[in-house]
Amino acid sequence: MNLSYYWYETAHWLLGPARAASGATKSFLEIPGNVFGDTPYGRTVTAACELFERTTRRYGKPAFDLPTTTIDGEEVRVTERIVWEHPFCDIIAFERDHSAAAKQPLLLIVAPMSGHYATLLRGTVETFLPTHRVMITDWADARMVPMAEGGFDLDDYIDYMIEMFQAFGPDLHVMAVCQPAVPVIAAIALMEAENDPKIPKSMILMGGPIDTRRSPTAVNLLAEERGIDWFERHCIMHVPPSHPGFFRKVYPGFLQLSGFMAMNLDRHVTAHWDMFNHLVDGDGDSAEKHRDFYDEYLAVMDLTAEFYLQTVDKVFVRHELPKGEMMHRDKPVDLVAIRRCAIMAIEGERDDISGVGQTLAAIELTPNLSSDKKLYHLQMGVGHYGVFNGSRFRSDIAPRITAFTHQHGATAKAGKKLMAAE
Repeated sequence: MNLSYYWYETAHWLLGPARAASGATKSFLEIPGNVFGDTPYGRTVTAACELFERTTRRYGKPAFDLPTTTIDGEEVRVTERIVWEHPFCDIIAFERDHSAAAKQPLLLIVAPMSGHYATLLRGTVETFLPTHRVMITDWADARMVPMAEGGFDLDDYIDYMIEMFQAFGPDLHVMAVCQPAVPVIAAIALMEAENDPKIPKSMILMGGPIDTRRSPTAVNLLAEERGIDWFERHCIMHVPPSHPGFFRKVYPGFLQLSGFMAMNLDRHVTAHWDMFNHLVDGDGDSAEKHRDFYDEYLAVMDLTAEFYLQTVDKVFVRHELPKGEMMHRDKPVDLVAIRRCAIMAIEGERDDISGVGQTLAAIELTPNLSSDKKLYHLQMGVGHYGVFNGSRFRSDIAPRITAFTHQHGATAKAGKKLMAAE
């Protein structure tokens, strides 16, 4: 039994008094009128205390915090509401009080279940609030799900997707960001094979690992080199007794975060050093931007062991989907079955998680989907995060997605009217 999770919890507990002392020191130095706190030495100590506290704390689940948006030049209130609930996932709808809202395309953003919370896509949601009726999957932290709720693997994930599409279809557009590209296209292929009337109008696949044999990244190569047995021995742990999911086997979020940080360690060290200097210099705006980013980036969740291992094995080691060998509960997942649901594939030129060509494979593996229902966009100058967030996403990618959903939504409605007329 791997006890690393228990040691991690113990270390966090042991650092508690030091964090408290650091916080008290910082609060004392920041008291208005404290002359010592405004000296160069005092600012240095204050900055060091904050950096220590931030690098040793456990970051909780962030909030979306999107109270308003602007539609047709009018600021309107945004209300979050859970519209679909299951043990391992909720769907949050962002409802807006505006007359034009009801006529806009319905967009389900499927957030990645890869260690970060759905709020990592806050900027993605915010971008589409003026133009779409937006919903997003809010995946549960596995350590917070009691064992009594059962397991959750890749097959369950695909079941969830099908149930969501059937619940909100057929006038639904689905956006899969990174990891969910595989279960989303698999679910749609299964629905197409059954001629399900609730098939989504379109799927937008963004930086997804459809075929990781193409332009393999360090993540892809590691999976192939190590094999599934290595991941099971070194990455799977039991949840400690201090959490509702006690004894559930998981891939811990802190382990996933360590891997992300290690890939760009020099960049993260530099960012924290820059924050320290901003605090010492009194540059509050720059320090606040750092806080906002890392409050989100360092908030991580656990994944069920069965989902993690099955995904690594099927997607990254065996490449079952592009080979036509993927099965879901004894049924073949055949992308050739896709004939109705339009596909938009989006990639980033500098993506070091899903290499160029991996998402494009979805378009090439669906020969029975007409070319007018396929669209590919390679965004130059962006990495993985830039595919779904940031200035180039807002200026170059999002408008293309909006045009794509409007085009295929309008086509489908026109087709319905034509059929009714006949």
